[in-house]
Amino acid sequence: MYRDEVYWGRPVPSFGDPQAELLILGLAPAAHGANRTGRMFTGDRSGEFLYRALYAAGFASQPESWRRDDGLELRNCYITAALRCAPPKNQPLPKELRNCQPYLERELELLRRVRAVLALGKIAFEAYLRVVSESRDFPPRSRFRFAHGVNYMLPGGRPRLFASYHPSQQNTQTGRLTPQMFRNVLSDIHHYLAS
Repeated sequence: MYRDEVYWGRPVPSFGDPQAELLILGLAPAAHGANRTGRMFTGDRSGEFLYRALYAAGFASQPESWRRDDGLELRNCYITAALRCAPPKNQPLPKELRNCQPYLERELELLRRVRAVLALGKIAFEAYLRVVSESRDFPPRSRFRFAHGVNYMLPGGRPRLFASYHPSQQNTQTGRLTPQMFRNVLSDIHHYLAS
């Protein structure tokens, strides 16, 4: 489908508002999405779903994104991923997650205004907990169970953790994740940030 295009084909940087209160944490660049375009959730069906919802919620300047230079801006929102490169067969290895963890750790240090983290999928959810649970004041990670729509107040003034199923085609085309389900999570985040 994209054989005439030049692929980005290297680690994909995060992007968005560096003063954001909302951090969205995905799994990894899609093989023919961000791995091709060079911007997270850009140029694939997951991005279509995500940006349409972010636009409706006021977090994005436009409802779709197909290229890195298409004018999309995020508002009070920043997007990153647990992995920076597209994993083979879309199955990240534990070693790959460990290799990319320092990048996520550094971003969390730099993004000082984040009050809410939205983890897209169980792997992103667990990656975030792995990073923030390394201090002594953190309870066992097993107390935080992934499920769509759950959210947790984390100790020590850490950002509140929200969870959603990943907006993959597998989830959206089967109805496991509907636009309304995702809007409900974003609405919860809006209410939290407004409080």
